[in-house]
Amino acid sequence: MFEATTQIRVRYAETDKMGIVYYGNYPTYFEVGRVEAIRGLGYSYKQMEEDGIMMPVVDMKIKYLRPAMYDDLLTIKTQVRQAPSHRIVFHSEILNAEGKILTKSEITLFFVSSKTFERVSTPKVLLDKMVEFFD
Repeated sequence: MFEATTQIRVRYAETDKMGIVYYGNYPTYFEVGRVEAIRGLGYSYKQMEEDGIMMPVVDMKIKYLRPAMYDDLLTIKTQVRQAPSHRIVFHSEILNAEGKILTKSEITLFFVSSKTFERVSTPKVLLDKMVEFFD
């Protein structure tokens, strides 16, 4: 299993009138977690796109447990529990400074050719960087 963490601070523009993070902002937080997880492996979404591969989201499940508030420092924990193939599934949790889980997600993305939009295998460079985390 591969796991990475990153932190973000809730900005005022991401909250509603009550100072609570608007629910529609969580997918962006989860994206930050995915992007930084892949960057931590020494690869990037940008490089992947330059290599002709895109990663559209095909399924997203989010469970909201507790609210995040303006100026909270959030930790995004991102896991890949199975080796990727033509798809990759990210399991994420957003925790507050006290370590309480605020939100959980399971987000599935496909690897597709940027020219044909057909599914393709995991880019070799990414798979080579992830192989050590799986049996």
